[in-house]
Amino acid sequence: MHSPSASPESQRPFLTWQRILDWAQEHYRVRSFSKDERIPARPGLLYLVQRGAVRLVGTAQVSATSQLSSRRINRTPEEAFLGFVGAGQPFEIVAQSPFTLQAYAHVEPTLVVWMYWHDLDNWPHFRREVLDAFRYQHQRKLLWLSALGQRRTIDRLLGFLTLLVEEYGQPATSEEDPDILRGYSLPFTLTHAQIGSAIGSTRVTVTRLMGKLRQRGLLIAQEDNLICLPADSINRAS
Repeated sequence: MHSPSASPESQRPFLTWQRILDWAQEHYRVRSFSKDERIPARPGLLYLVQRGAVRLVGTAQVSATSQLSSRRINRTPEEAFLGFVGAGQPFEIVAQSPFTLQAYAHVEPTLVVWMYWHDLDNWPHFRREVLDAFRYQHQRKLLWLSALGQRRTIDRLLGFLTLLVEEYGQPATSEEDPDILRGYSLPFTLTHAQIGSAIGSTRVTVTRLMGKLRQRGLLIAQEDNLICLPADSINRAS
């Protein structure tokens, strides 16, 4: 397990990470973003999170034609939370009408490196590391889709939270005895509205169901509203 806010020096998956950072500084390809600041990412470019965490969201301009009046009805685009990209990990933006993907800094500061794909020709091993990271992300998305396929909203919620904590969770110890592991918690906050958008529900429903999960001992109350799950319910990623 690792935290998106952990230093890339200790958690980076790329053997040539420092060389990439030096190159990015030299070519002005690195930028720092404040919390919730939109990252002006463009399709066709490769982005690497040096520090912090990036929140990916998707929007769709949905339109429908009424069968009665044949009128075209335009709905306001709804933003859906699609996941995080942690420190040391790559991401890219894919644009396909009517869907758009956007990236935001989720914590402050968040440092992002950008490059063209052909820049990787200078580092063949690094290119393989990037492709491996994208394959891992794809596998996690398949698990995400499996969790979101549950019929009951509470099952979707628990599956969604479990996947997040498995990937990004940090150990949470008891206040009375630091040697006792209570569980694993996300190192950053996630609003109930963001969770609702991810699982196809509402903020009110998420709040109510999270209360039920706490009553059942499947969710631990944590300071700063951080999401924490019991240690025995998490399969830690190595």
